[in-house]
Amino acid sequence: MSAHATWQEGNARYLSAALSWLRLRLEGMASGNADETDVLLQAEQELALCESQMDPPPALAVLAQHLGLSRFEQQVMLLCTAMELDTRTAELCGRAQGDNARRYPTFALALALFPNAAWDVMSPERPLRYWRLIEIQQSHAQPLTTSALRADERIVNHIKGLNHLDERLMTMLAPLGTGGAMDAPQPSQQASVDHIVRAWSLAAPGAQWPAIQLLGTDAPSKHLVAAHAAAHFGRHLYKVATDMLPTSHADLEAFARLWQRECMLLPITLFITCADGAAAAGGHASLNRFLSRSEGLFFIDAHELLPQLGRSHIAVDVAKPTAAEQREAWSTALGPRAGDNPAALSAQFNLDLATIRSVAGAALLEEATDEQALSNPLWDGCKAAVRPGLDALAQRLDAKATWDDIVLPAEQLALLRQICAQVRCRSQVYEDWGFARKMNRGLGISALFEGASGVGKTMAAEVIANDLRLNLYRIDLSTVISKYIGETEGNLRRLFDAAEDGGAILFFDECDALFGKRSEVKDSHDRYANIETNYLLQRIEAYRGLAILATNMKSSLDAAFVRRLRFIVNFPFPGPAERRLIWQKAFPQGVPREELDLERLGRINLAGGSIH
Repeated sequence: MSAHATWQEGNARYLSAALSWLRLRLEGMASGNADETDVLLQAEQELALCESQMDPPPALAVLAQHLGLSRFEQQVMLLCTAMELDTRTAELCGRAQGDNARRYPTFALALALFPNAAWDVMSPERPLRYWRLIEIQQSHAQPLTTSALRADERIVNHIKGLNHLDERLMTMLAPLGTGGAMDAPQPSQQASVDHIVRAWSLAAPGAQWPAIQLLGTDAPSKHLVAAHAAAHFGRHLYKVATDMLPTSHADLEAFARLWQRECMLLPITLFITCADGAAAAGGHASLNRFLSRSEGLFFIDAHELLPQLGRSHIAVDVAKPTAAEQREAWSTALGPRAGDNPAALSAQFNLDLATIRSVAGAALLEEATDEQALSNPLWDGCKAAVRPGLDALAQRLDAKATWDDIVLPAEQLALLRQICAQVRCRSQVYEDWGFARKMNRGLGISALFEGASGVGKTMAAEVIANDLRLNLYRIDLSTVISKYIGETEGNLRRLFDAAEDGGAILFFDECDALFGKRSEVKDSHDRYANIETNYLLQRIEAYRGLAILATNMKSSLDAAFVRRLRFIVNFPFPGPAERRLIWQKAFPQGVPREELDLERLGRINLAGGSIH
């Protein structure tokens, strides 16, 4: 028999002895003979023996120890719990109180029934009421002393030995796995785990442990770090979003009280995810109030540091594994069929460990016979893994154009091929050669496509996307620009953060609407417009992927943007020879073209977009 089963049997014997002792006291009070009889003394000795034989102690004693119940309060708790465990208790309560209609426990009954009674048991600051271990069913005209008492269902289950999270919290919280199947954190992430463990281990006994702010954009990596830090202290991890926290003070106080009670009864830790955008202000206010009213261990998932919380806190940056660690993870997941795939995949995609394992597992199920055949499902799996974050923020273009379809002068074609070459080699230059260790900005590739409408800017973006085998997303300005202060920057941040996983090219069409010149500040609108432009300047420089900006009004762009562009490609209006070639390539092979006069068509002054 397991140790837990043995304890359960001992706890059941203890409860049986406690209920027998309680019935004797109630029967003695009902008969008017409340003196310490031999039978009652024998029942007390049996109860004490059952408790002394248990290690750990019975659940009622553990409850009293954790929540600070006095001996008398422990007995009141037993009286209320007996109503749920023994059908005879209700009748005995009515008889003991001399009124068969009062078949329920009351404070008055407990004060008369148990030795060493204390009137402060009714205080809202004493454990029974503060921790909401009992419910008082009091009508407007009824005194507190004679109001019916009922044990909280969660506490009754705990006393029976069923120690599970309160169901009132289960509707708001979700468990985060801390079992043996967790991925092992990579060295860069293990450093964050060690930092958290040191911070909590150094907390003075009895002092409030600092909340841990996990900063960054990758939620799975934060979950992994938090789970391992919680597991170090033997704690289970639960998750709640700030927009799930109650907004009214009374409801938030009840939630905080229940959570703190659970922390005393269970080894648990809370992982709080912060809402994003302008709507987050209310959630942050609730979070601050909740933290100020609660004890326990907390992780705060935030993109950026929250400077004001309701308790002391420590900031810890958490990111995906480094490129080298991802390469090793790919090698481990793919095993002997890895080949050159780990280097290629880690060079382009920035994925967490769980996604790497999932994509690798799905690709290995494909009936690929060699390394080259395996690379296609791997690459496509990575592209699919990073799509959900961007599909809700930008318009995905189905890139069909190839190098054979586009007609441009040799100089422009050479620049486009240089863009592709730099994207392919950036991991080698930044990671393997070490340039990323000497700089933290300007590691991405940005290009400006300048030219009149229809000269091939969008087609060129499609060609690059096809050549690099990446998703192409056109930024819809209607979903990015907002009239509300701060929302445009929030939309842009979510967009760039989602694109950082590396499976996409961002295409800002008509980019002068976003990247226009900053103006002289004359009112608040000018000031906030300039703030948006400043934010864009910072993000475009920090962005590590490929961003393509297209405009037909280069002169309207802010000079600071132009300085940060690595490539500027001027798309000229096609001449007669180029137009003839565009006409020729515009028709699929199956279209009969014998009677087309391409020379004459080429003399018509049309851009490529109009020709198509």
